[in-house]
Amino acid sequence: MNLIVDVGNTRVKAAVFERDTMIVKVVFKKTIIVSTLKNIVNKYTIKHAMMASVANISENKMQKLNKIIAFKVLSYKTKLPFKNLYKTPKTLGVDRMAVVAAAVQQYPKRNVLVIDAGTCIKYDFVNDKKQYLGGAISPGITMRYKALHQLTANLPLLKKTIPKNIIGQSTSASIHSGNVNGIIQEIKGVILQYQQQNKKLTVILTGGDTNFLAKQLKNSIFANPNLLLEGLNSILTYNIK
Repeated sequence: MNLIVDVGNTRVKAAVFERDTMIVKVVFKKTIIVSTLKNIVNKYTIKHAMMASVANISENKMQKLNKIIAFKVLSYKTKLPFKNLYKTPKTLGVDRMAVVAAAVQQYPKRNVLVIDAGTCIKYDFVNDKKQYLGGAISPGITMRYKALHQLTANLPLLKKTIPKNIIGQSTSASIHSGNVNGIIQEIKGVILQYQQQNKKLTVILTGGDTNFLAKQLKNSIFANPNLLLEGLNSILTYNIK
Protein backbone atom coordinates (compact mmCIF):
# COMPACT_ATOMS: atom_id res chain seq x y z
CA MET A 1 0.00 0.00 0.00
CA ASN A 2 1.04 3.60 -0.62
CA LEU A 3 0.75 6.50 1.82
CA ILE A 4 0.12 9.85 0.16
CA VAL A 5 0.42 13.11 2.12
CA ASP A 6 -0.55 16.59 0.92
CA VAL A 7 0.59 19.31 3.34
CA GLY A 8 -1.15 22.67 3.14
CA ASN A 9 -0.63 25.84 5.17
CA THR A 10 -2.88 24.71 8.03
CA ARG A 11 -4.38 21.35 7.06
CA VAL A 12 -2.94 18.04 5.94
CA LYS A 13 -4.65 15.47 3.72
CA ALA A 14 -3.41 11.90 3.93
CA ALA A 15 -4.64 8.91 1.94
CA VAL A 16 -3.83 5.22 1.72
CA PHE A 17 -3.92 3.63 -1.73
CA GLU A 18 -4.04 -0.02 -2.74
CA ARG A 19 -2.65 0.37 -6.26
CA ASP A 20 -4.97 2.98 -7.83
CA THR A 21 -7.79 2.63 -5.30
CA MET A 22 -8.07 4.98 -2.34
CA ILE A 23 -8.71 2.95 0.82
CA VAL A 24 -8.97 5.78 3.32
CA LYS A 25 -8.61 9.56 3.45
CA VAL A 26 -7.93 11.64 6.56
CA VAL A 27 -7.87 15.44 6.95
CA PHE A 28 -6.24 16.91 10.04
CA LYS A 29 -4.37 19.93 11.41
CA LYS A 30 -0.71 20.33 10.54
CA THR A 31 0.21 20.47 14.25
CA ILE A 32 -0.56 16.74 14.73
CA ILE A 33 1.05 15.45 11.53
CA VAL A 34 3.61 13.19 13.26
CA SER A 35 1.20 11.36 15.55
CA THR A 36 -1.51 11.02 12.89
CA LEU A 37 0.79 9.59 10.22
CA LYS A 38 2.33 7.24 12.78
CA ASN A 39 -1.13 5.86 13.54
CA ILE A 40 -1.85 5.37 9.84
CA VAL A 41 1.43 3.53 9.24
CA ASN A 42 0.79 1.31 12.27
CA LYS A 43 -2.72 0.46 11.04
CA TYR A 44 -1.95 -0.24 7.37
CA THR A 45 0.81 -2.18 5.62
CA ILE A 46 2.55 0.78 4.02
CA LYS A 47 5.43 0.00 1.65
CA HIS A 48 5.97 3.37 -0.02
CA ALA A 49 5.16 6.97 0.83
CA MET A 50 5.15 10.32 -0.96
CA MET A 51 4.68 13.82 0.36
CA ALA A 52 3.88 17.08 -1.38
CA SER A 53 4.03 20.29 0.60
CA VAL A 54 3.16 23.87 -0.31
CA ALA A 55 4.07 24.88 3.25
CA ASN A 56 7.35 24.50 5.09
CA ILE A 57 7.83 21.56 7.44
CA SER A 58 10.55 21.95 10.03
CA GLU A 59 13.63 19.78 9.68
CA ASN A 60 12.94 18.31 13.11
CA LYS A 61 9.43 17.19 12.12
CA MET A 62 10.69 15.81 8.82
CA GLN A 63 13.26 13.71 10.64
CA LYS A 64 10.55 12.31 12.90
CA LEU A 65 8.36 11.50 9.89
CA ASN A 66 11.18 9.72 8.08
CA LYS A 67 11.70 7.53 11.14
CA ILE A 68 8.10 6.38 10.72
CA ILE A 69 8.56 5.64 7.01
CA ALA A 70 10.92 6.98 4.35
CA PHE A 71 9.10 9.65 2.33
CA LYS A 72 9.74 10.58 -1.26
CA VAL A 73 9.22 14.36 -1.36
CA LEU A 74 7.83 15.75 -4.60
CA SER A 75 9.91 18.50 -6.21
CA TYR A 76 10.88 19.78 -9.64
CA LYS A 77 13.61 17.12 -9.66
CA THR A 78 11.11 14.26 -9.35
CA LYS A 79 10.58 12.09 -12.42
CA LEU A 80 7.12 12.84 -13.82
CA PRO A 81 4.82 10.79 -16.11
CA PHE A 82 4.53 13.71 -18.54
CA LYS A 83 6.86 16.11 -20.35
CA ASN A 84 7.11 19.39 -18.48
CA LEU A 85 7.40 22.29 -20.95
CA TYR A 86 6.88 24.98 -18.31
CA LYS A 87 9.53 27.64 -18.88
CA THR A 88 10.31 27.96 -15.15
CA PRO A 89 10.00 24.35 -13.89
CA LYS A 90 11.63 25.19 -10.55
CA THR A 91 8.73 27.50 -9.73
CA LEU A 92 5.95 25.08 -10.71
CA GLY A 93 3.88 24.19 -7.65
CA VAL A 94 3.90 20.56 -6.56
CA ASP A 95 0.10 20.64 -6.42
CA ARG A 96 0.01 21.54 -10.12
CA MET A 97 2.43 18.71 -10.95
CA ALA A 98 0.17 16.27 -9.11
CA VAL A 99 -3.11 17.17 -10.81
CA VAL A 100 -1.48 17.02 -14.24
CA ALA A 101 -0.09 13.55 -13.45
CA ALA A 102 -3.60 12.41 -12.54
CA ALA A 103 -5.04 13.90 -15.73
CA VAL A 104 -2.47 12.06 -17.87
CA GLN A 105 -3.19 8.76 -16.17
CA GLN A 106 -6.98 9.01 -16.10
CA TYR A 107 -7.53 10.64 -19.51
CA PRO A 108 -4.78 9.28 -21.80
CA LYS A 109 -4.39 10.72 -25.30
CA ARG A 110 -6.72 13.61 -24.44
CA ASN A 111 -6.32 17.36 -24.21
CA VAL A 112 -7.09 18.09 -20.57
CA LEU A 113 -7.72 21.33 -18.69
CA VAL A 114 -7.58 20.92 -14.91
CA ILE A 115 -9.21 23.66 -12.82
CA ASP A 116 -8.06 23.49 -9.21
CA ALA A 117 -10.34 25.73 -7.16
CA GLY A 118 -8.80 26.29 -3.75
CA THR A 119 -7.04 29.24 -2.14
CA CYS A 120 -6.18 30.21 -5.70
CA ILE A 121 -7.85 29.04 -8.89
CA LYS A 122 -5.22 27.27 -10.97
CA TYR A 123 -5.70 26.31 -14.59
CA ASP A 124 -3.35 23.63 -15.95
CA PHE A 125 -3.30 22.29 -19.50
CA VAL A 126 -1.74 19.05 -20.74
CA ASN A 127 -2.15 17.98 -24.37
CA ASP A 128 -2.81 14.58 -25.92
CA LYS A 129 0.95 14.02 -26.29
CA LYS A 130 1.49 14.19 -22.51
CA GLN A 131 3.06 17.63 -22.80
CA TYR A 132 2.34 20.04 -19.97
CA LEU A 133 2.23 23.57 -21.40
CA GLY A 134 1.24 25.69 -18.37
CA GLY A 135 -1.93 27.56 -17.48
CA ALA A 136 -3.02 30.41 -15.24
CA ILE A 137 -3.47 31.44 -11.61
CA SER A 138 -6.15 33.75 -10.22
CA PRO A 139 -7.60 34.53 -6.76
CA GLY A 140 -9.91 31.91 -5.24
CA ILE A 141 -13.35 32.54 -3.79
CA THR A 142 -12.32 33.08 -0.17
CA MET A 143 -9.42 35.29 -1.23
CA ARG A 144 -11.82 37.52 -3.17
CA TYR A 145 -14.16 37.90 -0.20
CA LYS A 146 -11.19 38.78 2.06
CA ALA A 147 -9.80 41.27 -0.45
CA LEU A 148 -13.07 43.19 -0.61
CA HIS A 149 -13.15 43.42 3.18
CA GLN A 150 -9.46 44.12 3.84
CA LEU A 151 -8.81 46.55 0.99
CA THR A 152 -11.88 48.72 1.51
CA ALA A 153 -13.13 50.79 4.43
CA ASN A 154 -16.71 49.58 4.85
CA LEU A 155 -17.36 46.28 3.06
CA PRO A 156 -18.05 43.36 5.45
CA LEU A 157 -16.30 39.97 5.43
CA LEU A 158 -18.85 37.38 4.32
CA LYS A 159 -18.88 33.63 3.88
CA LYS A 160 -19.26 32.36 0.33
CA THR A 161 -22.89 31.98 -0.66
CA ILE A 162 -24.51 31.17 -3.99
CA PRO A 163 -26.43 34.35 -4.97
CA LYS A 164 -30.17 34.09 -5.52
CA ASN A 165 -30.12 36.77 -8.19
CA ILE A 166 -27.47 38.37 -10.37
CA ILE A 167 -28.85 41.75 -9.27
CA GLY A 168 -27.73 42.32 -5.68
CA GLN A 169 -30.30 44.43 -3.86
CA SER A 170 -28.19 44.87 -0.73
CA THR A 171 -24.47 45.24 -0.08
CA SER A 172 -24.19 41.62 1.05
CA ALA A 173 -26.13 40.34 -1.96
CA SER A 174 -24.00 42.49 -4.25
CA ILE A 175 -20.79 41.04 -2.82
CA HIS A 176 -22.06 37.48 -3.26
CA SER A 177 -23.17 38.24 -6.82
CA GLY A 178 -19.88 39.89 -7.73
CA ASN A 179 -17.66 37.20 -6.24
CA VAL A 180 -19.49 34.02 -7.18
CA ASN A 181 -20.83 35.10 -10.57
CA GLY A 182 -17.47 36.67 -11.35
CA ILE A 183 -15.68 33.37 -10.75
CA ILE A 184 -18.27 31.33 -12.64
CA GLN A 185 -18.02 33.60 -15.68
CA GLU A 186 -14.21 33.56 -15.45
CA ILE A 187 -14.14 29.75 -15.45
CA LYS A 188 -16.65 29.51 -18.30
CA GLY A 189 -14.68 32.05 -20.32
CA VAL A 190 -11.37 30.24 -19.80
CA ILE A 191 -12.92 26.90 -20.76
CA LEU A 192 -14.34 28.46 -23.95
CA GLN A 193 -10.92 29.83 -24.92
CA TYR A 194 -9.30 26.44 -24.47
CA GLN A 195 -12.10 24.72 -26.40
CA GLN A 196 -11.58 27.07 -29.32
CA GLN A 197 -7.88 26.17 -29.45
CA ASN A 198 -8.05 22.46 -28.62
CA LYS A 199 -10.30 19.75 -30.01
CA LYS A 200 -11.82 17.10 -27.75
CA LEU A 201 -11.05 18.99 -24.57
CA THR A 202 -11.70 17.25 -21.25
CA VAL A 203 -12.26 19.59 -18.29
CA ILE A 204 -11.72 18.49 -14.69
CA LEU A 205 -12.72 20.53 -11.64
CA THR A 206 -10.93 19.80 -8.36
CA GLY A 207 -9.87 21.52 -5.14
CA GLY A 208 -11.60 22.59 -1.95
CA ASP A 209 -14.38 24.53 -3.72
CA THR A 210 -15.23 21.70 -6.14
CA ASN A 211 -18.67 20.93 -4.75
CA PHE A 212 -19.58 24.61 -4.34
CA LEU A 213 -18.72 25.47 -7.97
CA ALA A 214 -19.72 22.24 -9.72
CA LYS A 215 -23.41 22.98 -9.22
CA GLN A 216 -23.04 26.26 -11.10
CA LEU A 217 -21.14 24.80 -14.08
CA LYS A 218 -22.13 22.55 -16.97
CA ASN A 219 -22.46 18.79 -16.54
CA SER A 220 -19.74 18.24 -19.14
CA ILE A 221 -17.14 19.08 -16.48
CA PHE A 222 -15.80 16.16 -14.44
CA ALA A 223 -15.70 17.00 -10.72
CA ASN A 224 -13.07 15.16 -8.67
CA PRO A 225 -12.06 16.66 -5.29
CA ASN A 226 -9.42 13.92 -4.79
CA LEU A 227 -7.53 14.47 -8.03
CA LEU A 228 -4.39 15.83 -6.32
CA LEU A 229 -4.07 12.81 -4.03
CA GLU A 230 -4.64 10.47 -6.95
CA GLY A 231 -1.97 12.32 -8.92
CA LEU A 232 0.57 12.01 -6.11
CA ASN A 233 -0.11 8.29 -5.97
CA SER A 234 0.38 8.12 -9.74
CA ILE A 235 3.75 9.90 -9.46
CA LEU A 236 4.86 7.62 -6.61
CA THR A 237 3.92 4.51 -8.58
CA TYR A 238 5.72 5.87 -11.66
CA ASN A 239 8.92 6.38 -9.65
CA ILE A 240 8.73 2.98 -7.97
CA LYS A 241 8.55 1.28 -11.37
